[in-house]
Amino acid sequence: MTPFDDRVLALGALLVALSQVRRIAETGQSDTATLQLALDSVFRLDAADTAAAVGGVDAVRPGLRLLRDYLAGTNKDEALGKLAMAVMQLERRFVADAAMTERVRTGLRALQGPVERLGSPHHDVVAGLASLYADTISHLRPRVMVQGNPHYLGQAGVVAEIRALLLAALRAAVLWRQMGGSLWDFLFRRRDMAAAIDQLMR
Repeated sequence: MTPFDDRVLALGALLVALSQVRRIAETGQSDTATLQLALDSVFRLDAADTAAAVGGVDAVRPGLRLLRDYLAGTNKDEALGKLAMAVMQLERRFVADAAMTERVRTGLRALQGPVERLGSPHHDVVAGLASLYADTISHLRPRVMVQGNPHYLGQAGVVAEIRALLLAALRAAVLWRQMGGSLWDFLFRRRDMAAAIDQLMR
């Protein structure tokens, strides 16, 4: 697998997490299996490679399809695209703040025990991730703004899941940048990205 394939995988993971953010914000309901796939990746801090970090190609296949549709101009969910761009911009500010990145890493290590006992979708783990996000990343500007149904966005459980998933999306954005990802890819390497997606999804 090439570094470019790794970038595409990371983007797939980012879109898996953010598509769940969109679903929860609009309906108040998450898909437990997808939630677990996204949140598990947050805790793979020492994964051997990008595929291992995101849980493998199959885990991010829905995100790869979303990315392919975006590149083809057939994905009409503008809010998803705006969320992705906001998280990518947030990643630059996050990695530039060494103290914050260390606080997040320490917080994730503290949650490893509960994750192993309860699983990442458990409400205690989700609450822990949400609190970590609120105490650290949410202080960066500009903040990631999530649009959706006000009825659901006013519920503590929904807000917690959204914050936990935003942390997963940020993790994917960090991976993407570590593999050499750049916003220029979306201008000059769209065809290469589409070809990499097709190859990964065979």
